[in-house]
Amino acid sequence: MSDPAVELKLEVKQASKEVKESENVAEKYSAMTVSKNSEITMGELSSAASAVPTHKPVKKQIQFVEDKQEFSRFPTKAGRRSLSRSISQSSTDSYGSAASYTDSSDDETSPRDKTQVNSRGSSDFCVKSIKQAEFGRREIEIAEQDMSALISLRKRAQSEKPLAGAKIVGCTHITAQTAVLIETLMALGAQCRWTACNIYSTQNEVASALSEKGVAVFAWKGESEDDFWWCIDRCVNTEGWQPNMILDDGGDLTHWMYKKYPNVFKKIRGIVEESVTGVHRLYQLSKAGKLCVPAMNVNDSVTKQKFDNLYCCRESILDGLKRTTDVMFGGKQVAVCGYGEVGKGCCAALKALGSVVCITEIDPICALQACMDGFRVVQLNEVIRQVDVIVTCTGNKNVVTRDQLDRMKNGSIVCNMGHSNTEIDVASLRTSELTWERVRSQVDHVIWPDGKRVILLAEGRLLNLSCSTVPTFVLSITATTQALALIELYNAPEGRYKQDVYLLPKKMDEYVASLHLTTFDAHLTELSDDQAKYLGLNKNGPFKPNYYRY
Repeated sequence: MSDPAVELKLEVKQASKEVKESENVAEKYSAMTVSKNSEITMGELSSAASAVPTHKPVKKQIQFVEDKQEFSRFPTKAGRRSLSRSISQSSTDSYGSAASYTDSSDDETSPRDKTQVNSRGSSDFCVKSIKQAEFGRREIEIAEQDMSALISLRKRAQSEKPLAGAKIVGCTHITAQTAVLIETLMALGAQCRWTACNIYSTQNEVASALSEKGVAVFAWKGESEDDFWWCIDRCVNTEGWQPNMILDDGGDLTHWMYKKYPNVFKKIRGIVEESVTGVHRLYQLSKAGKLCVPAMNVNDSVTKQKFDNLYCCRESILDGLKRTTDVMFGGKQVAVCGYGEVGKGCCAALKALGSVVCITEIDPICALQACMDGFRVVQLNEVIRQVDVIVTCTGNKNVVTRDQLDRMKNGSIVCNMGHSNTEIDVASLRTSELTWERVRSQVDHVIWPDGKRVILLAEGRLLNLSCSTVPTFVLSITATTQALALIELYNAPEGRYKQDVYLLPKKMDEYVASLHLTTFDAHLTELSDDQAKYLGLNKNGPFKPNYYRY
């Protein structure tokens, strides 16, 4: 006689296998037109006030890896499938986190072992499956609808071809929004080769769509560490093509070229970097006198700090947490490490859901801001046994240590919203005494000998782009800023920019903002001649000095 309880479990298990996540693509707003307040030619932008060199002291030294294995040897095939194979079939069989479609029939085959050719007859790419290109093209078209300011820039400058002759090698997150940027750069005359800055954030179908269009893309979701460096090398080291511009996110591409291909690096005309980690590396090179090309610090531009870092993270932190954990955050005790722009966005979102949020900070100014915003500022050790969730967003290393992870309570969630995977000491968790259990894509239960479980998201990598999506409109602001920075560096007359790190000219920051205002039907007030004279300003801007804190 069969056990009814066992039969019930079997029925539930069978039913769960039949459930598939349905596609739900929200309607996008129609494309906007640029207001007359935003009319400015590419020539006028190039002749605007030069970018301002910045010489910020680096408080926390992020040391270059001199003799570590990722820089001391060329990647081999060994272990390159280790990460992709650790993800279960059910995790990659549907429209999973980060809205990435995966053809499950190819899951067990590394893209490096495949021979793929696009419709143009080219095989100069390495993606999960070129068959996904049509689906990726639809993703890109959807993104374009909410990136109308970048599309407007593309249409305005397309006839001028300000990037003609530019050979841009890029290392960023490869998403539908990034694809719109890449295709804009190509429309402005550039040739592009691209790889991913994060092993989990690539949308496979988008990478396929770009490859089908002729972009040499080397990236797929779930790369191993060896795959990551191999992809970067394939972008840089190719016969008959030498890059002259770099667009980086995190500094890995820049540092790889600097260490492995110094002769190529010296011929670069400019670097555009958008992350705090990559900017730290650039400042270190500059301070050591080893930065032999001009670089643009996009991370500290107003349009990046105040919009991408703040507003993007305010929305995407919840998306990532909800998709991966299904946890209700009302009443939960949450510790957010860092109260910069990313931390401010995360705290605002979590507080709005009813979470009890406390902050850790090293900077007294940011700590005072947190206090004035109603948050308690603590040291992590004070609350480590009580918190339900820890979110890191500092750009530093070892913010959450093994000792602290040992003291966390059962069921605690740990995740990172910073660019680098160094904030949580994940390496210390890879020991024989602890058991790792993959429960869904990008979600691991780390189990202690006494049965305690800590939920680790994306293996300590960037949560929002690894586990969910990010708002397209905000990324339009960042992408437009990146495009203008590349145009400025590439077209700048000799001598304007020396071998240093610069901020984007204020005029360009304001131009990027003005391009996006018509989405909200916003109407700027214009200064009268008398008012402009009184303030000592040009009626068309810039309206704030470079030292102004927004």
